[in-house]
Amino acid sequence: MTNKKILIVDTSAILSGKPIDFEEYILVTTTGVNDELKPGGREFHMFQLLKEKGLKTIAPAKKSIKQVEETAKTSGDIERLSKTDIELIALAYEFKKQGDTPVILTDDYSIQNVANILNLNYENFNQSKITKRFKWSYRCRGCGRIFKDVVKICPVCGSDTKKIVSSEKNIK
Repeated sequence: MTNKKILIVDTSAILSGKPIDFEEYILVTTTGVNDELKPGGREFHMFQLLKEKGLKTIAPAKKSIKQVEETAKTSGDIERLSKTDIELIALAYEFKKQGDTPVILTDDYSIQNVANILNLNYENFNQSKITKRFKWSYRCRGCGRIFKDVVKICPVCGSDTKKIVSSEKNIK
């Protein structure tokens, strides 16, 4: 699939019911998207129609998934991403490494944040795109200490922590 435009479709894009361009792109998704849609509903029928029109379902390699997970841990988005979200980003990462031009179709800001860090393209369909790249940390509600890693309970004072933006960068 070298040098072709590849549209990687998120579950939310299917759930939106908006038309998806078949002419300009090769449509791809992951098995996780299939698992998120329950048989019988309108969205499931839309998904089946997309598959009949050529939507391919591909599972990314474990190595790519690991790379995305590490990036999401660094940015603090790991808790905000589902397994399917990680697979979608990993699939885009693989296609880009092959020299293709993948675009992730999603309104999910955490997917967009991690994709931006990995220099992957993404498009929105209902909401506006992210304008800033965030890095998340955890701050203790009791003593105020800041933790880079996911910490639910402060090991110092035992209070709950709150997720905060520790840095942000404007996206061009």
